[in-house]
Amino acid sequence: MSGFALPSEATGVITVDLDAIAANWRALAALVAPAECGAVVKADAYGLGAAEVIPALAKAGCRTFFVATAEEACAARVWVPDARLFALDGLLPGSARLLIAADIAPVLSGLDEIEEWGALSREAGRRLPTALHVDSGLNRLGLSGSDVKLLANAPERIGALDVRLVMSHLACADDPDHPLNARQRAAFNRRRASLPAAPASLAASDGLMLGAPFHFDLVRPGYALYGGQAFRGGATPVNPVVTVAARILQVRTVKAGESVGYSGTWVAARKTRVAIVAAGYADGIARGLSASSKKAGGVVMVAGQRAPIVGRVSMDLITVDVTDVSGDVRRGDLAMLIGPGLTIEAMGRAAGTIGYEVLTRLGARFARRYVGGA
Repeated sequence: MSGFALPSEATGVITVDLDAIAANWRALAALVAPAECGAVVKADAYGLGAAEVIPALAKAGCRTFFVATAEEACAARVWVPDARLFALDGLLPGSARLLIAADIAPVLSGLDEIEEWGALSREAGRRLPTALHVDSGLNRLGLSGSDVKLLANAPERIGALDVRLVMSHLACADDPDHPLNARQRAAFNRRRASLPAAPASLAASDGLMLGAPFHFDLVRPGYALYGGQAFRGGATPVNPVVTVAARILQVRTVKAGESVGYSGTWVAARKTRVAIVAAGYADGIARGLSASSKKAGGVVMVAGQRAPIVGRVSMDLITVDVTDVSGDVRRGDLAMLIGPGLTIEAMGRAAGTIGYEVLTRLGARFARRYVGGA
């Protein structure tokens, strides 16, 4: 945090390295070439700030972006006026005019959406851009096999559309040995063959690590762009992009036998120095990181040394055992919550969740610091 003055009123700081995000995109683009590498920037770029992340990716060379909602898509259009934008949630009732005005392609997953978008195309007198989402085995959003067959037998139902992409989504891509990966790829190939010829996309962050047979024409990394390492078959060629630190509000001594935090679940087995840190579940520090005398919880770094969370994570505070931290731990010092040696995956595992949730739950109370980028 050299050279950065944390505002006096800020309880913590989230630092996002935009150059690292751009470098991650370039590394993935090189890995999947000649397929195109897009970027998934939904949910405010996984909680890291779409207004900063999207221009940084565009500067790095990304030309295709995926968001979830029409609102996200319209915001993104301001930052990348010439990019291709796809809205993964498709055509929500009442959202069509927004999508048309901002030249957003909805990802259509149902026959009723196709019918509505086709009627709007005819009304507009031009073929409106779209992507078609086929279900290849995830059984979430997507056109079913019978839907695809119906469209193949009635091509006029889709003839008014400018189909720019046919896509699907893998269910088990993080596990390279899972048999569903190959079954989904085969199902995707069968179903897209019955639809209008268009570029194809199956793989997201983990799927692109399954190799060239899964790349098709376009890959859609999201989590990996932000340093995520969910693939269980080896390291994805990306680096961390975010650090999170919070202020220590007080350091106190707890006697052996005394409890710390709500419900008294953690009891000191020795005389213990406890640092109270200004971060809690309102800031995205999951309550699952709580520790009791019977169960270890999360870990933070204080003065470059690991220090365990003790007691319950509350809305605004965590309590940390700094007894074994060498040096003087003082009020106003920063405790590192995510950073070197404290990955988003490690925090997710300790909380009983995944790194995706860790990123997207980072709260708004901490100061935001962006380094690099445009």
